[in-house]
Amino acid sequence: MVKCKTHSLDSIFSALSDPTRRSMIERLSRQSLTVEKLSPSYPISAPAISKHLKVLEKAGLIHRIKEGKRVRVELRKKEFKTAQEWFDHHKKFWSEAFDRLEEHLST
Repeated sequence: MVKCKTHSLDSIFSALSDPTRRSMIERLSRQSLTVEKLSPSYPISAPAISKHLKVLEKAGLIHRIKEGKRVRVELRKKEFKTAQEWFDHHKKFWSEAFDRLEEHLST
């Protein structure tokens, strides 16, 4: 079984379960952004933006970098790799299981 080394898969998948946070991740996958540039894309309050970012940060998916008065947000790709390893493990398991089933049914 694939083990998460730093943050739990539960917190990663929980953070990604919200469409606003997935959208933020999508935008940040193209480039790091200041909170000031990220916020206008969402019809929610500044405190709500902050809460979403805190959830993503707690899951280890982003980190904030203070640049003077501004805060830049960047993805932390290591945690996405952890989730991808989990998916890859289960994809392999289920592919092999379905291959065995297909072989069994064809005999």
